Amino acid sequence: MTGAPRRASAVASTAQDRERRVPRRVRWVAWSTVLLCVTLPAVAVAQVPCPGIHVTILNIRNSTGTVACALFESPAGFPTAYLRYATNLMVIKIRATQARCDFLDLPPGTYALAVIHDENMNGELDTNWLGIPTEGYGFSNDAKGVVGAPSFSAASFAYDGRTLNLTMSLHY
Repeated sequence: MTGAPRRASAVASTAQDRERRVPRRVRWVAWSTVLLCVTLPAVAVAQVPCPGIHVTILNIRNSTGTVACALFESPAGFPTAYLRYATNLMVIKIRATQARCDFLDLPPGTYALAVIHDENMNGELDTNWLGIPTEGYGFSNDAKGVVGAPSFSAASFAYDGRTLNLTMSLHY
């Protein structure tokens, strides 16, 4: 007699479990929806850069030293007197022969960039006895000077206050 009620309760609990059990497909859809809702905002934020000028520097000879990015808003001091006249100045480490400078919170206007690869980290663009640079350098618009550095107008570009992605190459 004691065996029969147990069997009946086991059968009853199995029937109740079937009624309570959520189909696998429904559980998969529910979990997928939860994961999507949790990760989607993070992905969306990661893909929208902050407004500013974002500069990727390519063709860096090696990962030794640093890269200095100087952003100018006028011809004054461009490009040699960057410590005194640059609107923004960034010195960053090189990673895998590439670097990135991000200039944020800038008002719309006309700007020009000068970039140097300071391999020996002495804070200046080294030159040989003729005055020819021995370290990498580059300018926005890939501007080049006839004798010496290019002019501000040759390297200048318009910035409208939204995200601007630039790519620059260094010359050695």
